[in-house]
Amino acid sequence: MDQYSANKSMEESLPSSGDLSGSQSVDRALRLLALVGRGAERGTSLSTIVEESRLNKPTARRLLLALMRAGLVEQDEDTRRYYLGEEAYVLGTLATRRHSLLEISMESLRRLSETTMDTSFVSMRRDNYSVCLHREEGTFPVRTHALQTGYQHPLGVGAGSLAILAALPDPDVEGVIEAIRPILEKKYPTYSVEQILDDVHETRRRGYSLNPGRIVPSSWGVGAAIRFPDGRIAGALSIAAIDSRMSASRQPELGALLKAEVAQIEAKLRKMFSSRASGPDGPPRMRA
Repeated sequence: MDQYSANKSMEESLPSSGDLSGSQSVDRALRLLALVGRGAERGTSLSTIVEESRLNKPTARRLLLALMRAGLVEQDEDTRRYYLGEEAYVLGTLATRRHSLLEISMESLRRLSETTMDTSFVSMRRDNYSVCLHREEGTFPVRTHALQTGYQHPLGVGAGSLAILAALPDPDVEGVIEAIRPILEKKYPTYSVEQILDDVHETRRRGYSLNPGRIVPSSWGVGAAIRFPDGRIAGALSIAAIDSRMSASRQPELGALLKAEVAQIEAKLRKMFSSRASGPDGPPRMRA
């Protein structure tokens, strides 16, 4: 092959600048879609999207318009806040039966809230964060509102989030801690790296996590991690209540209830994986 042909072959094998630009736009748009989704029923403002994405306002707005044209995002005409659109709902509904930890956990959440009269939650891990998938209200008249569906906290912050972190291997815990250190310093003054490491140790010793009102002083919580059959962390169940309902004598009782429900969920996951593993597509790649 002569030098001209070699150079031409090399150029053809490299991605064009248009390909790179297109790929970058897709990555950015998907990041914005995730940011809008975290707003859940509250919606997300353009200023929040710009701040969290670190994109300039014109770029963020252009990508949001593209997502709106696709039906994945919509904007409220009065508040100007952004919400997940109808197409996102359709896609989520189609994925639910195959991928939803929430669907598998709902029976346990209802049972926990009915038995304890307090609010129960299921959360999943998203990178270095824990995201609340659902909040099941209890019947006790005084409730805590520190955690809502769609809220996210760095791993280790909050009961369910701490349960997930404590269930990870030590090298993973160290990696998460280093990644969230700047976020703790900026947004969570009641937490420190040392405090979270102590909480991880205590969670492993105790068998369930405890948040003694570190996010909101009057809101306490306990949590327990859920694992997939292969040992990966699927998420966590947690219970939150006002501090007077989280006495030292009641915490082990709530922890035992959580662990019993986690065992029920993990049994459902084992059954689901077992039935799918024998299918024509082989073992499934279920996600939370």
